[in-house]
Amino acid sequence: MNLPSRARNGLNGVARELLRQPTVEKPRGQWVNDVVAWCHQHDIDLASRINSKALRFDAALLAQIDDVLESARLAPLGRSLSGLTSSAQAKEGVEEDKATRESPRARRVLVSFPPQPVAGLATEQRSIRDVYVLGLKLSAFSALIQVENLDSFYEFSTELPALSGYVNPLVVYRGDSLYGGGFALLAEAWHKTRRTHIYAGDFDVKGVTLALDNKATHLLLPNIEWLTQNATPLHVPAEQFPYQRRLRKHLAAFPPAHPVRDYLTLLLEKQHGLKQQWFDGEMVCVGLS
Repeated sequence: MNLPSRARNGLNGVARELLRQPTVEKPRGQWVNDVVAWCHQHDIDLASRINSKALRFDAALLAQIDDVLESARLAPLGRSLSGLTSSAQAKEGVEEDKATRESPRARRVLVSFPPQPVAGLATEQRSIRDVYVLGLKLSAFSALIQVENLDSFYEFSTELPALSGYVNPLVVYRGDSLYGGGFALLAEAWHKTRRTHIYAGDFDVKGVTLALDNKATHLLLPNIEWLTQNATPLHVPAEQFPYQRRLRKHLAAFPPAHPVRDYLTLLLEKQHGLKQQWFDGEMVCVGLS
């Protein structure tokens, strides 16, 4: 029986308390009962330390627990497995805690690069790579392009007049449960560079809100004339209505002549939107500041 993670966390807290006092008493229940069951299974005699209401901890008991953990090649007390990768957990012992480990993709993103020929593989319009966020040299890129939808990401082309002013833009899939964590790290690091961050995603309330949350500086959208003709109330989901109040505050903050006002008015006042996959016509970069 592995030492349950909540029991390990509780014991780590007790160890810190024992630095200030000789004994610590904890009421029976939850993690304490996990410790009791684990001690009984490993023949650790709790003797006078236990009664029906509480368990009394001292340094000698924790030393016994650590001895059993060491003999079983498990991480000693004081070492948390939470947030570690599987390989990092392996260095602490043979125990694996999948519930609290860091996801293998937590620091990785999907990036679209110019074509990179590979022997035995047909050349595609773009080369898609799964990369480690900290392995990206951000100074090599003139702009970050955040693509919201995976199918649009695979088809995304930087050969647009609206993007002609950016040399070697970094095109990244924003991700969901798989790559979202890695993108959040990248977006935070990119924001510190103070360079252009373009959001390419759905023209709807949630999409624009995501762009603002990720500190995007521009939206990549069809020009307002085309969008006015083609946006539809069918692409404004009812479940996104709660986002509208916050977006209206942003609309009110823009000066009267700001170009983004026409887009937000179309979205919020006329309740017309459009999914990224339906975009066509001339694309433009619309400032968000």
